[in-house]
Amino acid sequence: MLIDPGTGKPYVPTPSYFLGCFDIYDREETLGEELEKYDPDKPADREILILKYCLSKRWKLPYRQKFLLVECLKEALLDKSYDFQSLLAYDPEEFSSLPPGWDEMENPRVFFEDIFRLASEEWKADLYKASLEDQSTW
Repeated sequence: MLIDPGTGKPYVPTPSYFLGCFDIYDREETLGEELEKYDPDKPADREILILKYCLSKRWKLPYRQKFLLVECLKEALLDKSYDFQSLLAYDPEEFSSLPPGWDEMENPRVFFEDIFRLASEEWKADLYKASLEDQSTW
């Protein structure tokens, strides 16, 4: 089991981890306004959002974490009944929120398919490096 160096706890990602970079809670006037320029339902905008915010160099994850994150997303995408829409739902009890309208995205599965495709390309070297290791030793 891989231990998250930041928390000291087991690292067990879910596809929702990819959404953390879009959390505008207490950043509505900065990040929120920046993200409002893009429409996640438009393929060109979606690609910019994913590359600029989700997979950017600012998001410094160790290669093993990237591998597990992409693998969990791959498993979710293989599950035809996985509810990606629920990941976008606004919960007033949580201290997080996505940009306005994201909870009404036309096809959240496509959004996550694009994340998977682009992460597989952008993180190719790290994913390959991790794939060569015995994950049971993490």
